[in-house]
Amino acid sequence: MQTQFFPSRTGAIYMGRMFLIRTIAVLAALVLVLQALDLLGESGKILAYPGNGEAQLWEYVSMRAPQIIARFLPFSVLLGTLVTLTTLNQNSEIVSLKASGLSAHQILAPLIMASLLVAIVSFIFNERIVARATHTLTQWERVQYGPLPKGTGVIANVWVREGNDLIHANQIVGRGTATQLRDVTIYDRGGGALRSIITAPEAKLATGGWQLEKAQRFDVASGERTNIGTVIAAQGVRPDQFTLSSVDADALSFTELSSAIEELKAAGRPTLALESGLWHKISGPLSAMLMPLLGAVAGFGLARSGQLFLRAVIGMALGFAYFVADNFALAMGTLGAYPPLLAAWAPFLLFLMIGETVLVRTEE
Repeated sequence: MQTQFFPSRTGAIYMGRMFLIRTIAVLAALVLVLQALDLLGESGKILAYPGNGEAQLWEYVSMRAPQIIARFLPFSVLLGTLVTLTTLNQNSEIVSLKASGLSAHQILAPLIMASLLVAIVSFIFNERIVARATHTLTQWERVQYGPLPKGTGVIANVWVREGNDLIHANQIVGRGTATQLRDVTIYDRGGGALRSIITAPEAKLATGGWQLEKAQRFDVASGERTNIGTVIAAQGVRPDQFTLSSVDADALSFTELSSAIEELKAAGRPTLALESGLWHKISGPLSAMLMPLLGAVAGFGLARSGQLFLRAVIGMALGFAYFVADNFALAMGTLGAYPPLLAAWAPFLLFLMIGETVLVRTEE
């Protein structure tokens, strides 16, 4: 038995390169097919907005493709593992490696290190590209694929309730005391009926409430519209009710989501669901490291025994069982049934032990 953790340098590079090439090939095929199907379903809504055309379809693809890549990268690592190990087994390369004194863990070591590289790249990709694309696409969907809000950190189509009144802002810019509202509509309700509608192109935080500029009032009873100029309204509404009304964990990076959670805690609002999403931003990419371990059963056993296909199916079943457990735990964390750390890390640790158990009992 060799004492070194990795096989030879040549063998490690050979196996790692084979694994990465097959993973990338599977990912490219999945993204191509799924993006085409998704575009078929959304193209009608995009083109329904006047003036949209081919350019907007490509713009949608540029924002949707990163989401698909992030979602199905772990699946691709699993399938890449199964294809790599099955190929090595069929060519009797696994047998040769074991005959040279390598253990199953040593054979899997290059794949695990390559999957760690994939996990690191996945985390950076999610932080730098996927979060921004998700945020922009969410805002675009809120305006029904119309002109995108200009600037960074813009939130679109936000509703806030103050007593019986409803306040709608088409766009929110800034945070804290610098928050500005654009295209504001206030529905003044009383006695179970709508009394008036106040509209203004913009509003900013002022002493005693929100200062509306160039405001107009429509009186429902008389049907008259009057210019009321600058007025103070929505006295009891805080800025965080607009900026934190619908925090999407997928649309924020790790640091941005952490800051949003702190602001929500300071405002006395629940954050358990978002904390689960925060920790899952780490455990999600790291799931790529589990795939060689869960799919390892496909690489061992004699190819001529006739059980190679069965072993590949078992490896695929273990991998997909992990994804089911991970989504279930995350859903429980979102509902508050699981603590955030348990929701994010329990499936990872559970299937790490399952994969190790299967590998040790069958091959070691």
